[in-house]
Order: sequence, then structure tokens, then C-alpha cells
Amino acid sequence: MFPITRRHALALGGASLLVPSATGAQANWPNGPVTFVVGYAAGGSTDINARELAHVMTPVIGQQIIIENKGGAAGSIGLRAVANAKPDGQTLFVAVGTNVIINPYVQKGMIDTLAALAPICQITDYQYVLVVGNKVPVKNAAELVAMAKKDPEKLTFSSSGVGGNNHLAGALFAEAAGIKITHVPYKGTGPAVADVISGQITMNFSSLPPAVSQVKGGNLKALAVTGNKRVSSMPDVPTLKEQGIDVVVTSWQGLFAPAKTPPDILDKIDKATKEAMKNPKWEEALTRDGLEMPPDRTRAQFAKFVADEHAFWGKKLRELNVQME
Repeated sequence: MFPITRRHALALGGASLLVPSATGAQANWPNGPVTFVVGYAAGGSTDINARELAHVMTPVIGQQIIIENKGGAAGSIGLRAVANAKPDGQTLFVAVGTNVIINPYVQKGMIDTLAALAPICQITDYQYVLVVGNKVPVKNAAELVAMAKKDPEKLTFSSSGVGGNNHLAGALFAEAAGIKITHVPYKGTGPAVADVISGQITMNFSSLPPAVSQVKGGNLKALAVTGNKRVSSMPDVPTLKEQGIDVVVTSWQGLFAPAKTPPDILDKIDKATKEAMKNPKWEEALTRDGLEMPPDRTRAQFAKFVADEHAFWGKKLRELNVQME
């Protein structure tokens, strides 16, 4: 079976996510404090990563970086705020991949993210962990699949919302394994994982930061991670592929600006961000949070990557019959 990979996913072809050439007079950036908009509440993984990036990037640009949390609608409220901001590089969106590539397909009335935002650079790369409650009588993903085949449609999986990363991971897992599991969407990762711990829900594909502590605390069992390789924070947990389930689900975070931001400003932000990410404190923070450094891409290559992902998931969501909210 062709491996379903979230990152190598999303092929767009003919994308309208433009990367204009750097022309015209050299822009003055930064021109005062810079604002990082996060589409989620304070304390979540995206908020934490935005603050850690701001910490290492502030000395590089010589200006304060303010974190502004605009939670709601799976990150779309924050995304819209940046899309409507003045295109001068002073207001940037710290996005999770799904904000830009999935939300347009699963939210009614969503704006065209490819036309509304200018991609700058990727800042993290990460995967998920398949967890079950302690009362679920399985020790690995293969046993979970066997359990699902024995009792079709009895098993459930929770997510932080329709079209979110862990919803799609569950759908792809079920497709690849040839099983049926019922999706139960929640309004956040916290309650979605809590009901797995309590036994009301069978499983969840959780991001690593909230899951690792629960697994190490004995409240959850980790059956598999969803990347191409194991993660340092949970080295004993095998990948799905190691267990014969040919599916890879990864995600990322990136920095975006309003679409009409001048290209020379975008180039400056890209250069400053990548310089900040060379700080050892950044990689230490990623390791601590179960994340990884992203591939080294130019701004144009990142724009193509985003466009490719947008196209891939448009097709995949139709195949999975994921409905709009």
C-alpha cells in the first residue's frame, strides 16, 4: 500500500499561494514591536512554541515580540485576524498546518487561505501518539486492530474537533487498517484525552506534549507513534509502520504574514527566524516538547509545500467523507 503521509501529503499543483520576487526599495523591518498571533488559548502547544520562538528571536531582530492569543474555530479566528492585518510584517500568524490546509475544507464560509496568507517558513515538525485507556485490553496497535475487527463499529476515537489533526489521524488509521471506528469530536484536546483516561472513549491520536506525561504517569497506554521514526521522548513506543500499518501522519507549525506583505519584508522575517532557530535553546525546547526541527527549505519551497499539502488534503478529505461543520 502506498504510505499515506501527512507531510509528503498535500500536493497542490497550480497553487495560488504566491511568493513574489523581491523587488522595489528595501523595506524597514521590524518597525517597532512584532505581534505573533496564535489561534489557540494560552498554554497549548502552539502557544508554548510561539513564546519559545519569540524568546530566541527577540535578540535577533532587536524588538519585542508580543504573543496575542485569538482562540476559536480551530485556529481560524486568529488566521482571519492576520489575513486582515496591515501587510507590513508587524503582525504574523504562528500556524498549525491544519489551520491553513484543512480548515478551508471543513469550515463553512472559511476564507481562501492560499490567497489570504503569505508563507514565510516552517518552524517545527511533529507527529502523534496513539493512546488508549488502561482498561482497553491491548498492548499494541496490531492487537487494537484485531479487537476492532472482532467487534466492528464498537470502538471509538476522540478528537479536538472535526478536521483536526487527531481526527484525520484516526480516519487514516482506520482506512489503512481496514477497520471501522466511530469518531467522537470534542472542543479541545484536554477533554478528548480525559475521556480516554476515564474509559468513555477507546483511543485518541494525541500530540506528544499532553500525552507523554499521562503515559509516564500510568494513566494511558501508548501503542504507537505516527511518524517515520520513533521519538526521543518515548523511545520504547514503535511506529505504526513497524507494526505493519502502513500509514504516516505528521504535522508542522509555520510562520505566515498577510498576503500583500512586500517580498523584501518576507525575506527579512525568514532570515531572522532561521537565525533565531539556530539558537541551541530552540532545539532544546523542541526536544522537551516532543517536536523536531523542520526540513531546511527556502521561502519559495515552503510555499510550494503548503500548496501541495492543501491540494492533497482536499482530495483525501473527500475520500474520507469528512463533512463541513
